Amino acid sequence: MTPEQAAHDTASVVFSVPSGFMSDNDTFTRGTELGFEGMDFYVAGRGGALGDVPADVVVAAFWSFGPEAVRDAWNRTATVTTRREAAGAWLACGHRWAMRRFDDGPDYERAAALLGRIVSGASVACAPLFAGVRSLPEPTDPKALVQHRLNAVRELRGALHGAAVLTVGLQPHEAVAVRTPKFASVAGWPEPHPDPEPLRDRWALAEARTDRMVGRHYAVLDDGERTELVGILDAIRAALS
Repeated sequence: MTPEQAAHDTASVVFSVPSGFMSDNDTFTRGTELGFEGMDFYVAGRGGALGDVPADVVVAAFWSFGPEAVRDAWNRTATVTTRREAAGAWLACGHRWAMRRFDDGPDYERAAALLGRIVSGASVACAPLFAGVRSLPEPTDPKALVQHRLNAVRELRGALHGAAVLTVGLQPHEAVAVRTPKFASVAGWPEPHPDPEPLRDRWALAEARTDRMVGRHYAVLDDGERTELVGILDAIRAALS
């Protein structure tokens, strides 16, 4: 299996599995306990990996979100906790979610090892959130570790996809309208939303470019290891309870 094909075949898992905890009730409950309101824990927790930075730095990293919504949430949460504490609490919610939701069966230790080689060897160019997550402490439980490293790869792919979107001439709002139209308003984009139909070909080109860029980071694994990783990740997704 080529690196590019492995990147393509894992794209859905990389996006969906790490994000499972983000809409979980326990995550919202934890955010409320810490003093966050609504989606503010998402912005502060995910963006907290960047450290104590100006709001526009977070806007730049959260390229698929409406800028004003991100600025407001970031500024609103400045005094709730430190940025790194928010990031740690956010990722810990993902760890607990994985330990609760990942069924036994898949080889989590092997998946964590293979993902770890991708994460440790990847370039941080154009991927600030990936760099931030990679700098944070990792859990020891194998299920939680898979979740943690999948989340890092998700940030890597998301950043490179943002770059690809811009190179094909799409604006972030347009890309969201194609990929996740129901998410556009939740992400803070004002209506009217762009018509996705004339944009689909350019979005597909951006996705192909993303696979190519992410695939370069999968090249740290050999053909057999990439095939193995795809199989284990598919099994993990299938085993979600």
